[in-house]
Amino acid sequence: MRDDAIRKVVIVGGGTAGWMAAAALSRTMGAVPGLTIELVESEEIGTVGVGEATIPQIVLFNNLLGIDEDDFVRATNATYKLGIEFRDWTRIGHRYVHPFGFYGIDMMGVEFHHHWLKGLALGDDHPLDLYSLSVVAGLEGRFDRPRPDQPNSPLSRLGYAFQFDASLYARYLRSLSESQGVVRTEGRIVDVARNHESGFIEAVVLESGARIEGDLFIDCSGFRGLLIEQVLKAGFEDWSAWLPCDRAYAVPCESSADMQPLTRSTARPAGWQWRIPLQHRTGNGYVYSSAHISDDEAAATLLANLDGAPLADPRPLRFLAGHRKKAWVKNVVALGLAGGFLEPLESTSIHLVQTGIARLMTLFPTRNFDQFEIDRYNALTEREYIDIRDFLVLHYKATERDDSPFWDYCRTLEPPEGLAYKLEMFRRNGRVFREHEELFTETSWLSVMVGQGIRAGGYHPTADTLSDAETLKRLAHIREVVANTAQLMPVQAEFLRAHGSASNLSLKRAC
Repeated sequence: MRDDAIRKVVIVGGGTAGWMAAAALSRTMGAVPGLTIELVESEEIGTVGVGEATIPQIVLFNNLLGIDEDDFVRATNATYKLGIEFRDWTRIGHRYVHPFGFYGIDMMGVEFHHHWLKGLALGDDHPLDLYSLSVVAGLEGRFDRPRPDQPNSPLSRLGYAFQFDASLYARYLRSLSESQGVVRTEGRIVDVARNHESGFIEAVVLESGARIEGDLFIDCSGFRGLLIEQVLKAGFEDWSAWLPCDRAYAVPCESSADMQPLTRSTARPAGWQWRIPLQHRTGNGYVYSSAHISDDEAAATLLANLDGAPLADPRPLRFLAGHRKKAWVKNVVALGLAGGFLEPLESTSIHLVQTGIARLMTLFPTRNFDQFEIDRYNALTEREYIDIRDFLVLHYKATERDDSPFWDYCRTLEPPEGLAYKLEMFRRNGRVFREHEELFTETSWLSVMVGQGIRAGGYHPTADTLSDAETLKRLAHIREVVANTAQLMPVQAEFLRAHGSASNLSLKRAC
């Protein structure tokens, strides 16, 4: 064992971020000789803990932890998710779906969408959504797991994620973490001890007087950033000029019969409303700009647009879009809300925690804390935030809405450089590029640009390898295969019952 190895990791704060970090580190590094992991949290403080929607990478994270999917779905009242439905974003009355997975099938060496664009030029105006199994099945309320054993079926490449109760997920991960040796300490932190020479954190001091020492500290303390900001002054990169929404109300309501495996985002006059159907209830929230609507009006708008009776009073949240200028400072790494906030329009909150943990495991330090590695971590983290920011801004920028001051502001804002380039490339010739392995794929960029009315100026010349008649014939065949495959999939409630993953609350409601 090397003499400079980390001996003690202290995670400050629980919630989803804290227990994800605890579960992952104890799973992958718990057997390292002499390493202990301790998580400090206070039940008095609580967590944001609303209904969470995720993206497909969460499946990989759960698999890393050795989680049984059916057990996890049942324990967290989870539902499945095939994509995000956007209503009223392009214009009022319009909708489209950003799917997980793919559109159609690539042909003649070029992406499918170039053949679809050629079809449009030939007068075939069937929408892009009809070529995605995720969209068609999702809107019909159907779900099944991918079938890699059927390579010729669109089911073979179906992508999916989950929608679940975040507090139940944290509880689930806590049980897993403690079974893997993580020590949980209850208590409110009232002081932080630093080394006078290096400025490194040496310990956190609890209200009880207990002193929790460590070598590496992971700050999961939420928006306040107890260690990374209040103590180490990492600084904050403010992106509110591009993402002006700065507040939200969240409220659960009774479930409706509509349990599509889709998260729904509905544009409102000063922001947007989320709808996340879980097995036992529906999570809702209104993300809005306080410069364009009052808090009382925002709460009233949310309550007026629920599926069923509210189960609590609307809970207010305040935030600022952006990220810490450095997510890793000295011996502190910030995860979750402590590291930054990008509104949950594309369900990236948990993913940012997941990738932060993955980077930390890749660059896991010694007690020397090599600044070269720390700089690498910070550069990769900043790049990821920028990529996601640009994708979110696309939703606001690419709109025809001019019915409120909020949408006038968003429609006319100057986009970030990376987004401006992608928009121009697509407008000129229909090309979509994924930069440096960014999170959102060509499918994602295509779905939102097309869904929100960005018109391509052409298609790849290779698409003309197929005759016009053959192109139209193949497009019709793909639509037929997608529609027929969706019809063979079970509705989500049937799938949950068949796999024993319907929660007790869900079963009681069904009775």
